[in-house]
Amino acid sequence: MKRFLVAFGLSVVLLASFASAQQTSHYAVEDLLKIRRVGDPQVSPDGKRVAFTIGDVNFDANRTLTQIYIMSSAGGDMKQLTNGAGSSSSPRWSPDGKKIAYVTGDQVWVMEPDGSNKEQLTKISTGAGGPVWSPDGNWMAFVSDVYPDCTSDECNRVRDEAAEKSKVKAHVTDRLLFRHWVEWRDRKRTHVFVVASKGGVARDLTPGDFDSPPYAVAGDVDYGFSPDSKELAYLRNPDKIEAISTNSDVYIVPTAGGPARNITVSNKGYDDTPVYTPDGKYIIYRSQATAGFEADRWRLMAYNRSAGTSVELLRGFDQGVDEVALSPDGNTIYFTAGDRGYENVYKVPVTGGAQQKVAGNLFASNLAVAPDNTFVFVSSSMSGPAEIFRGNAGSVIALTHVNKELMAQAKLRPAEEVEWTGALGKKIQGFVIKPVDFDPNKKYPLIVIIHGGPQSAFNNNWGYRWNPQIFANAGYVVFQPNPRGSTGYGQQFTNEISGDWGGKPYVDIMNGVADVLRRNSFIDRTRIGAAGASYGGYMVDWILGHNNDPRFRFKTLVSHAGVYNLTSMYGATEELWFPEWEFKGTPWSNPAMYARWSPNMFVRNFKTPTLVTAGELDFRVPYTQSLELYTALQRSGVESKLILFPDEGHWILKPQNSAFWYHNVLEWFDKHLK
Repeated sequence: MKRFLVAFGLSVVLLASFASAQQTSHYAVEDLLKIRRVGDPQVSPDGKRVAFTIGDVNFDANRTLTQIYIMSSAGGDMKQLTNGAGSSSSPRWSPDGKKIAYVTGDQVWVMEPDGSNKEQLTKISTGAGGPVWSPDGNWMAFVSDVYPDCTSDECNRVRDEAAEKSKVKAHVTDRLLFRHWVEWRDRKRTHVFVVASKGGVARDLTPGDFDSPPYAVAGDVDYGFSPDSKELAYLRNPDKIEAISTNSDVYIVPTAGGPARNITVSNKGYDDTPVYTPDGKYIIYRSQATAGFEADRWRLMAYNRSAGTSVELLRGFDQGVDEVALSPDGNTIYFTAGDRGYENVYKVPVTGGAQQKVAGNLFASNLAVAPDNTFVFVSSSMSGPAEIFRGNAGSVIALTHVNKELMAQAKLRPAEEVEWTGALGKKIQGFVIKPVDFDPNKKYPLIVIIHGGPQSAFNNNWGYRWNPQIFANAGYVVFQPNPRGSTGYGQQFTNEISGDWGGKPYVDIMNGVADVLRRNSFIDRTRIGAAGASYGGYMVDWILGHNNDPRFRFKTLVSHAGVYNLTSMYGATEELWFPEWEFKGTPWSNPAMYARWSPNMFVRNFKTPTLVTAGELDFRVPYTQSLELYTALQRSGVESKLILFPDEGHWILKPQNSAFWYHNVLEWFDKHLK
């Protein structure tokens, strides 16, 4: 840490920054780090109890420690089931409700619902995660990263020990997608195992030189048992070059082991989240139809096991299905889908038909269904962090109030929805967030935060990496636009960014800023900044070369993990299907497209002071993109600063790093906008 601080010539140490922040009355990053992170609710088979997790930030240890809790499904007092120096996660009820499986210390354990009689179930040297019970309660499926040529745990153990002892740490590969997100994937593969629920030797159900689930698995439930527990459905990408393929298929294999069968072989897009209906007639799953396009609409599908055919259940529904949960009686499918900044809950008969919205104007995730067809989920907003809720067709009530006292003290203002006209007359939506002590008679600087993806959206939910309340309550008005490419506005709206990164989306954002300025006299149009990460960082880099809108100018910018040089980005990123789809080929097959939309082609126009931040472990947008940007800024004589985290990836996640990042970003904005 000392070396890191000296390297960037900071005039104060981190602790001094913390002390200064704590003396202020506004909602700051230190308050954000006090939030208890509620998630993963799991309803007991009898519907009477809910197991869930809470993560608490341990600032000194520089990590978030997660433990498992339980409470009545009617709400009330909660009881902590796990504790200790390590985290515990993934609570999963046994079919009879007498046990809860969970993960701690990289192994699967089981305990009774009161937290007693904890027993280690898996003892595999390569670790275990993602426990799934078989319906008969006799088996547990889990995943582990193993050497694909090993056929025993002893082989994996010996190989790991040899690698640990060796002085040679070279990475060696002869295939693409050899690293992913923040880890090298040149040696091991993810496989699905089963082990007897009373313990024993685990068996690899997906042997071979492939990952199951694939690296880029999109859903939370990646494998599941048939109702008779004799079959398991799982995901695998069958294509040879995984780095250019989004073709994840659903396979089925006997639980006893044997040859697997691909049941979605005809679809070349991504298939995901296989779930058997209780009567065994169907496998419900999500599917994307377009090969190579990771942001295609997620369709809700049903595979008829006797006929061997699949049908789409929601024809005409233009939003993507995000999460799927079956009712215990198997008659109803509940699902979540994005809708203009919200994530609503819907239901549809398992045989298909018209969807019915059962909870709206909220942001739902971690969906689970109880035997009485009430549903449990996690929800949050921009003015309050996640809590667990229970709903039915007509009402929603909060089950937990973990952060009630903290948020009562904060008194944060809710986000305000705004709409304006973007490129080609299209209506665009976004959010404005104001400080708690907002005074319309004062003048405020404006910060425009641009989301990444680019096929994602700013939703009315709580976040930790770019929490708008931190910026708003440091004395700014915050504007979060959802331009072309954003999800939740129909598939065509999402599609329209591909091949047009700096085109219509740029106009959408600029028109949005101009409209917010026109409508709000309390914003000082001479003090405007912009910030973003990933694609949001790309747009910041693009603005650097195009900061010439006659209606206003950005006075300063912050680019985190921004895509800067499209050609060099292609050569270093891992998921090659992404740039090949977005820019219609490779840099050598379509060089004009790469040159047209690459921010590095406009360095001659760089004049705006810019803070550049990144993580060295970022394999999605390699940190060299940020180095290239910073070098260009420095050589162009533009005021600039670089902050590089050697222990972070695409996201800045460790608590001390997060606090350091927030403080430096705010100091940069304060310097140029206050």
